[in-house]
Amino acid sequence: MKQALVDDTEDVSLDFGNEEELAFRKAKIRHPLATFFHLFFRVSAILTYLCCDWFSSSFVGCFVTVLLLLSLDFWSVKNVTGRVLAGLRWWNQIDEDGKSHWIFEARKVPASNMAATEAEARIFWLGLIICPMIWIVFFFSTLFSLKLKWLALVIAGISLQAANLYGYILCKMGGDGDISRVTSSFLPQTACPDDFQKPGLEGLEIHQH
Repeated sequence: MKQALVDDTEDVSLDFGNEEELAFRKAKIRHPLATFFHLFFRVSAILTYLCCDWFSSSFVGCFVTVLLLLSLDFWSVKNVTGRVLAGLRWWNQIDEDGKSHWIFEARKVPASNMAATEAEARIFWLGLIICPMIWIVFFFSTLFSLKLKWLALVIAGISLQAANLYGYILCKMGGDGDISRVTSSFLPQTACPDDFQKPGLEGLEIHQH
């Protein structure tokens, strides 16, 4: 009888670490600044594009403002928010032979001090997917309304935001694809990975093309 009780107690396993990790993952926003800027620039670009005619009659001023917001959004999402909110990053590397390689990385096991919550990951992917779809709607509306002077700006918006979306999808899927087909038209071939060597990127799964 005593031996049976000992065996029963040996089978009991209490893993409080998993419960704490689950509670952490379901917590609210852990990185409010990164979450804010993940949406700020892309939403601001859309609102500025829609409302610029109400506040300014200068086409050049509106064009430059929206393009600047799109560029800031591309840089922040590619270099900061993807790493912080989703544990993903992608970049270009030039080898000694001068060949261009696209690198896609995904954190295997998130560090406790850098892990994103489920809410942050959801915000990251929703913002990443919905905004390019809005720019696609702008493309058709611009085309059908014959406002061709805005067409270049809309195409830039689609290209920049779709490139980030495609890059992070490849990170998530293990790097199956050729990102150069999407980004070769506007990304410089001399992109440097030094900006990404920041704390909290250990344990990354790397996929290289």
